[in-house]
Amino acid sequence: MNISDVHQAPTEPALSNREVRSIMFGVMTAQMLAAIDVTIISPALPSIGRDLGDVHLLPWIVTAYLIVSTALTPLYGKVADIRGRRVVLLFAMAVFLLGTLACALARDMFLLVLARALQGVGGAGIFALAQTIIGDIVPPRQRANYQVYTSAVWMIANLLGPVVGGVLSEYMHWSLIFWINLPIGIPAMLFVNARLKRLPRHERPHRLDLIGAFLLVVAASLLMLSLNYGGKTGWLSPQVIGLFASAMLFWALLVWRQMSVQEPLIPLDILSNQVVRTGALTMFFVMGSYTALSIYLPMFLQGVSGLSVSAAGIAIIPLLVFTSAGAGLAAFTMNRTPNYKRLPLIGLGLSTLATLALAMAPQPMPFWGVMLALTIISIGCGALFPVMNVCLQSSVAPHQLGTTMSLVFFLRSLGAAMFVALAGVLVVSGGSEGSAIRDAAQATTASVADLSAAFSIVFYICAAVFAIGGYCFYRLEQRPLEMHQPRRRAAIDDMKEEPKPE
Repeated sequence: MNISDVHQAPTEPALSNREVRSIMFGVMTAQMLAAIDVTIISPALPSIGRDLGDVHLLPWIVTAYLIVSTALTPLYGKVADIRGRRVVLLFAMAVFLLGTLACALARDMFLLVLARALQGVGGAGIFALAQTIIGDIVPPRQRANYQVYTSAVWMIANLLGPVVGGVLSEYMHWSLIFWINLPIGIPAMLFVNARLKRLPRHERPHRLDLIGAFLLVVAASLLMLSLNYGGKTGWLSPQVIGLFASAMLFWALLVWRQMSVQEPLIPLDILSNQVVRTGALTMFFVMGSYTALSIYLPMFLQGVSGLSVSAAGIAIIPLLVFTSAGAGLAAFTMNRTPNYKRLPLIGLGLSTLATLALAMAPQPMPFWGVMLALTIISIGCGALFPVMNVCLQSSVAPHQLGTTMSLVFFLRSLGAAMFVALAGVLVVSGGSEGSAIRDAAQATTASVADLSAAFSIVFYICAAVFAIGGYCFYRLEQRPLEMHQPRRRAAIDDMKEEPKPE
């Protein structure tokens, strides 16, 4: 039987509530595995730098994962449409665990970066398929009741990841942050395989833009390399100019490919919608700055505030968890005022000012001051996310919704990769301040004043990027949402409703 026959086959019987909960638990188990890996790595970065050396490659531990997962996310959805969700999700989990094993065994920085890229291949599939499977098994009217599970996964990951990463790095060895995934991940694969056998099948044909994915990975990697070597050999050196020119060539080839291929990796035509275009840029800048802060703040807290590795992991929890408070406040106010852009604009403005306070305050900054700034940044960013979600849902036709959200997720991940790399280059690779960061990561002498100056660069960059993101959101066209009331109400309910007991 060919794919078209499968697509036209009769719809399978509806799943019972018990079967839906069982499948959901399996999906959330897979997502928890990848979510904790995202949050557990940042407190361990200084320990990895001291142990493996070659601190110039330290930002690549994060950016290699982000680049690969960003490029492959659109492909996973199409492959899952062709081959089925369960098989593709199990493949992604297997690759993720293989990459985890390679990370644990890595004995130099280059091998660790390659292993993190392999992890990104698997992580992209885990995140891409989670929401797709929820859409397969839960009717739209009930979908809001199950979204709380995804929020709970990220809340737990944001709480446990930094603490576990800090404790393991300080009292044992940083490689344990990868080893612990194996005894969790292997049973999780068996559990997912058993639970997803009842998953409905909705296969349909797609054209895979593998060339586009290849061009994207090469273009992004060359740009990152040009930034990395620019801090070491000089920004006008022939090596850097050659890398940057090559990156621009591959970006141009990527744009040409997306404009000429029948089913592109990145649907450029949808960017003609002003809300989608401006919203995607907003998320590109805001998530880029937010991710860079979450990665480099533990290093700042250890080197400048004098916290231990485990204490630094605990200290960044406000930045990670108070986004939920901001999202809840935005959902509450959006349902009661037509000017739904006001609160996110205020939040992004306060996030910019709080980040500037981190950059300009006398160092070492009081601990309570750091915590207050992180809380403000987190709430401010959190207020943007639900409003942006509703704006995007209300601005496109229902058949464009999946494509739109995939595009925004893609640009959001690309922004995170770009700005983590840029911040890392400026503080790890360049100038006397960069030398201070290298000294701290390599356990040599570095004064608190030098470290403060180095991290001020990061905070100034993040504040500027927050401001650019806020300007993009200010330019976003505020369309009346009442004409899309059912979708608006569903999006708000996704953030407010709790699962109802049977």
